[in-house]
Amino acid sequence: VCNGQALDWIMKNIVLIMWYFLGPILLIGQDWPELNRFREDNARLDVPKVNENRIVFMGNSITESWSSLHPEFFSGKSYINRGISGQTTAQMLVRFRADVIDLQPKAVVILAGTNDIAGNTGPATIKMIADNIMSMAELARVNNILVIISSVLPVYDYSWKPGLEPVAKISRLNEIIKNYAIKHGHTYLDYYAAMVDDQKGLKKEYTYDGVHPNETGYKIMATLAEQAIANTLDYAELKK
Repeated sequence: VCNGQALDWIMKNIVLIMWYFLGPILLIGQDWPELNRFREDNARLDVPKVNENRIVFMGNSITESWSSLHPEFFSGKSYINRGISGQTTAQMLVRFRADVIDLQPKAVVILAGTNDIAGNTGPATIKMIADNIMSMAELARVNNILVIISSVLPVYDYSWKPGLEPVAKISRLNEIIKNYAIKHGHTYLDYYAAMVDDQKGLKKEYTYDGVHPNETGYKIMATLAEQAIANTLDYAELKK
């Protein structure tokens, strides 16, 4: 029989006790960063051909949906879509080696951060988000991959988690990653300036829900991305 002190200790630590016994069971079969999502697709890819400008697009649902809502952008090019819906920068950082570095691209286009601000995997400070993006850029550079860091798209409010007031957070994050890109010689791909409305949200003609682009929005992004990729590759050639 438990005495009063023992019972009091158990009640105060019940969450830890439950996690100790149930945690391993709950985690079985979990793939938090979704490392298996593209495992087979990655295995089927050959190494890049000589002079092939392979480009990997790393991101969340905004990147993932690009292939379905504006497939022409990827057609006939050595562009590889590695977007996963709902993902935050922490998840992308974990899978960056498998889904970017191991594919040996010439460049990576990183579009990340909005789901962190929405709190998809828990609270995250702007510094935490920026640090994860910077870590991806550093991993790419060490592996001789050119880096294109995209601005976070404007959002006035998240429909699935209203009231977070993301406008100022997105502006601050974009400022940090833009300054980082300039300082370290990466390309900053500014979708934000071309797509923002007077309320600092996404222009209605470019979106279907205030967060994700529609086909028209992707066409705007495609033009900007193509220019950023061309400039990045040209500059790299000049430096040789």
